[in-house]
Amino acid sequence: MEIQLLVVLAVFLLITIPVQAQCGLSLLDCIHESSAETDPRNAPGRRDLGIGPSFDAPLAATFGETNTATPATESLLSDSSAIPVFICVVGARSPDSVSTELFRSPSNFHAEPMSDAEQAGGDARAPSIAKVRPTKPVEFNQAVYYKNKLELGLDFGVLPINIPFVFDVFLGDAYHMTPLHYTLMPIIGSLRWHVDDVGGPSILRGNWDLQASLAVTLIPRGPESRYFAFILGFRRNFVPRHGKFAPYFDGRVGLGEIDAQEPLGAVWAQGQDFTFTLNMGSGFRYNISPSRSISFGINWMHISNLYLSQPKYPDYGINVYGPMIGVDIRLGKHHPDAAQ
Repeated sequence: MEIQLLVVLAVFLLITIPVQAQCGLSLLDCIHESSAETDPRNAPGRRDLGIGPSFDAPLAATFGETNTATPATESLLSDSSAIPVFICVVGARSPDSVSTELFRSPSNFHAEPMSDAEQAGGDARAPSIAKVRPTKPVEFNQAVYYKNKLELGLDFGVLPINIPFVFDVFLGDAYHMTPLHYTLMPIIGSLRWHVDDVGGPSILRGNWDLQASLAVTLIPRGPESRYFAFILGFRRNFVPRHGKFAPYFDGRVGLGEIDAQEPLGAVWAQGQDFTFTLNMGSGFRYNISPSRSISFGINWMHISNLYLSQPKYPDYGINVYGPMIGVDIRLGKHHPDAAQ
């Protein structure tokens, strides 16, 4: 076996060195050209290394192609002493040239398709990174006043100051008051629905909310003792760009039931149980957080039967005002863009 290997190596050197000297080409190119001229079994386009019947056969077997290698060539490849020779042959060329020679013939083995980066010249470019700008945070007051927000409000007031009916001028009546004075203490529970987002110019900037309320009013001073009412109304919130204080103005109308005492003989009292109510107020709301706030202001309250008791009983009505305080609690989730 060793003698055969030495003979093959000697023949290999004797063939390749003169050929390389004559053609002036690299060792591997000369080997292929010499093999192509001396071996008629080589098909057109097939390249051999010129050792034995076909040196391509062991290479093809290495990459998965079937071949009919001779015992001599198999012995050459299996013998560790032949490895330096093969390394020298391959090392005589640059890596790019060797890969060109190995991949030149498609019959040798199936090459994996090249990636886009390799087809572009081997420049593996890093993927582009899209710049994502952070979302501008919602300002504090916009997280308090926004479209479709629901709130539960509870207001309590003490209204001891009696005045004439403020709209007498539109009814052609004189501003007059009766000797009977009242003090009302309303407790109003409200459901508030914000119908829009904050908008508007300058000092009018703000939003609107609609209110549906149930009121229980205690009457510590006056012939009657209590008043129940259902009230609908609106509120305009004047929302500044900065700060937690926001002025408001609201108006409400409703209908209710009072324990009228004029039919029972009380002078200047109310003429019938069924009555109407009108409320107007203004004040400030302080937003502790986007979900909780307190308010304080002045509220005017009117109660009368709209002259339905006349002519049997005069409709004197009640007109009082005084301070109101309240709390508001958000129902449901917070503003979708607000940082909590």
